Amino acid sequence: MGTERLQAFSDGVIAIIITIMVLEMKVPHGDDLKALWPVFPVFISYVLSFINIGIYWNNHHHLMFAVKHVNGKVLWANTHLLFWLSLIPFTTAWMGENNFTTWPMALYGIVLLMCGIAYYILQQTLIGLHGKESTIAKAIGKDSKGIISVIIYFIGILISFINSWIALALYALVAAIWLVPDKRIEKKVIAREKD
Repeated sequence: MGTERLQAFSDGVIAIIITIMVLEMKVPHGDDLKALWPVFPVFISYVLSFINIGIYWNNHHHLMFAVKHVNGKVLWANTHLLFWLSLIPFTTAWMGENNFTTWPMALYGIVLLMCGIAYYILQQTLIGLHGKESTIAKAIGKDSKGIISVIIYFIGILISFINSWIALALYALVAAIWLVPDKRIEKKVIAREKD
């Protein structure tokens, strides 16, 4: 089967996730800039999570662009990724409402870690379907960036029990690493089309 329905479903779920996150942001009472200060942690949480969701959407789009078809295993691997992404609004709200304290930061990191693992599983499932010589396999390669991200998330989770602000910085570091779109897939697809 083609990738169109999987892409449409994933796009819809990701759009809902972003909508839920923005609805969690409450309008402050008051009409001066001081009224914004109590909601600042919620806003920072939202920005970080919005960037993360945007990164997953962007990379998911590239991933699906590089493959020709999917099967049942891919559908379940994709659903697994969407499950973990759908928990981001909850952990974002909890983290922001509690000013980045230990347990909300740890749970946020766990969800980000599981998103990274789920994305890796989706990649590997697609590679298994298309073969080791496929465009997707060649584009992903060793996926050093993905492995480093998961390691940083794991370290962030542990550090959240020592200093939650350092954990937040580590989660933001991973987002910064991925903020520049991953060109590996795009380059391989363009090369494939030229052949």
